[in-house]
Amino acid sequence: MHKLSLILGLLFILISGSCSTSEPPQNKEVDEFINKWHKAAAEAELTSYFDMMSENAIYIGTDAGERWTKKEFFAFCEPHFLKGKTWDFKPFDRQIYFSDDNKTIWFDELLNTWMGVCRGSGVIVLENGELKISHYHLSVTIKNEKMNEFLLINQE
Repeated sequence: MHKLSLILGLLFILISGSCSTSEPPQNKEVDEFINKWHKAAAEAELTSYFDMMSENAIYIGTDAGERWTKKEFFAFCEPHFLKGKTWDFKPFDRQIYFSDDNKTIWFDELLNTWMGVCRGSGVIVLENGELKISHYHLSVTIKNEKMNEFLLINQE
């Protein structure tokens, strides 16, 4: 009887270990994922860049007309990526937040860009255990004291 209890106990431990779920993503993993996504753009790695986005991803650019589905954004980006003429955003001051179930992550970041400092914000989801950008919004930052000048330019 003692041997049976021992065997059943070991079997339970083995089964419990094999059924454990993967750990939820942590800040460092998410931070590295976003950095890798930005790096793929900077290095014109079209496939890598778009593979990191969910199928229903939305990308919102700085122009009011720039709201793209993944398919539309791919069509816009492909010629630029193929020529190697992409963008190189250098993120800093990133904040990352997790939903209670750790399946949805949102973030905001400041970016050094050719346009000056911009702000990016995004949503990341877990799809089949992989992180995917589901929504990204890029905006140009304007100092409050420069807003009147901006409004004059924007009226043109």
